[in-house]
Formats: sequence, C-alpha cells, structure tokens
Amino acid sequence: MIRRVEQAAEQLKALGHPVRLSILRSVVQGPEAGTPAGEIQTRLDIPASTLSHHLASLSEAGLVVVAREGTTLRYRADFGVLHALTEYLWQDCCSGGSESKSSLKSEPSPCCGRD
Repeated sequence: MIRRVEQAAEQLKALGHPVRLSILRSVVQGPEAGTPAGEIQTRLDIPASTLSHHLASLSEAGLVVVAREGTTLRYRADFGVLHALTEYLWQDCCSGGSESKSSLKSEPSPCCGRD
C-alpha cells in the first residue's frame, strides 16, 4: 500500500508543473506511434533543453514512453499508467474510506456521480 502511495505521489508530482502537464496533454493528443520531440517543442514554444528536462521527469514517473526512430525521439503516453493513476485516485470514493460502516452517511459521496 505504501509503495503505491509513493508511486502515485511521484506521478502527480511530475504532473504538478504546468509545462509538464502541457507536454503530457500534447503527447496524449499525438499519434499512436508517438509525437516527435521537435513537434512538441514547436507546439509549446519552449527551448529544447527545457523540453528535455521535463520529458525526462515524465518518463521517470512512467507517464510517457520514449522510442528512438533514427535520430528522432518519439514520445507517447503510457495510457495504462495514466489509467491506473486515475483509478487509484477514485478507488475508495464510494466506499467511505477507512470509516466504519456504522459511521458512514446514508447518502453516497458526490464522487459517486450522484447528487
């Protein structure tokens, strides 16, 4: 359990920077084969060194996967990791967390999709 908390914290930390979040959004919208680093740089209008630093952070967190194609580096989102992260955030939403059943409200939590 603690390992999963640490992993999620690292992934959310990587997403906690506006440039990295913009990079990930760009990659998610890109082709299945991956988005070339130069295309991400052009789209976001940031220096290559800045892009490289932020892509490394996203890669270390496991959120993006890089593939070399000749001299081109292509980045694609690891949708399995992204899905697992969002599932982790939602998994206890309607269960009431660690509270005992007797202390749970009779009304479902707003996160259950019910008002």
